[in-house]
Amino acid sequence: MSKLSDGRPQLSETVASLLRDRIMSGQLRPGSRIRLEQVAEETGLSITPVREALLMLRAEDMVELQPRRGHVVAPLSRQDIIDVFGLQGHIAGELVARVAAVITPAQLDELRAVHQRLARAAQARQASKVEQLEFEFHRGINRLADARKLSWLLRAATRYTPTRFYAADAAWRAAMVTDHEALLAALAANDADAARPVMARHFTDGAERLVKHLDDLGLWTA
Repeated sequence: MSKLSDGRPQLSETVASLLRDRIMSGQLRPGSRIRLEQVAEETGLSITPVREALLMLRAEDMVELQPRRGHVVAPLSRQDIIDVFGLQGHIAGELVARVAAVITPAQLDELRAVHQRLARAAQARQASKVEQLEFEFHRGINRLADARKLSWLLRAATRYTPTRFYAADAAWRAAMVTDHEALLAALAANDADAARPVMARHFTDGAERLVKHLDDLGLWTA
């Protein structure tokens, strides 16, 4: 994520993240119009960061600029979701497999500490904290892989993940805790072959949950 000099996210990226989450979770449907003034009023920001956010989303094929309509949500299909989450799972699986071969006991303890905090937040239904700590847990693994380009590609792909949607889902939170425990066990055993499919399943499970949610909303037939 881009940062300002004091470490805060840029306002345009904050708006882009909000709109990505709404698009991928079905709150904003394909073909629906995104009005700059409305988003600016809702977020309490000026038009400029909203316009910059929409430029980012156009570059990511999440919105389109149409004559006489302005910015509208781009088409989205079941296969798009399966493809994006499959890519995430493949890259993340490779990263965790590399970590399994080199992780130290001290590094494993750090991941366990983050997971314990995350499990407590999940139990307490603290969605925003779950969102933050889930990111921290996976970022910790990816940094240990020492693979800058793969990690960059994964960050780009995971922009499409509606993290707020998942963090608010009790079933996903329970599955997430189980997946993390399996990952930690594989890392403790230095078992790359076990770690890779667990991580991949973590993402394919997310795709299945999201597709079902969008099915239930009737997104594809709207």
